[in-house]
Amino acid sequence: MRLLFLSDGWTILLCFVAWGSFQLAAALVCLNIPDRYYSHDSWFYRSHPFERQGKLYARLFKVHRWKHLLPDGGALWKKTGYKKRTLDDHSEENLSRFLIESARGEMTHWLAILPFWVFGFFTPAYVIWIMLAYALAVNLPCIIAQRYNRPRVLRLLEKMKRRDLE
Repeated sequence: MRLLFLSDGWTILLCFVAWGSFQLAAALVCLNIPDRYYSHDSWFYRSHPFERQGKLYARLFKVHRWKHLLPDGGALWKKTGYKKRTLDDHSEENLSRFLIESARGEMTHWLAILPFWVFGFFTPAYVIWIMLAYALAVNLPCIIAQRYNRPRVLRLLEKMKRRDLE
């Protein structure tokens, strides 16, 4: 239900500012949630049978071909951020950290999709669908990459632990 009527120029500017604010707010919220809520074992973050340990994303979306093109939001937060683009440190501690930050990144992108409906307050009704399409186009690739990477890192971590036990 449109409540605010602005000129086209101001509406477009407000859309850009709103999306930037929503993405930033989602990141700040997720950065402030304690690590214990990002367990890779929880139902939300674990790989489900239909995902086949991330292989679904490799086969269906060819994620391994384009994931390197995605921005790494962790690099923006100098003190609290965690860069996930490359794994230079294959220590057990760093791989465990990656799993947490991967879940944090996924949640950030899920939360960034949710406010698409807010645009209905200051744009024509049909624009809400455009904003949903935009939110999905921008955030789903990042979610897919996290859901593809996490099982792979888990397998590596499990392999390292088995090797240490032998």
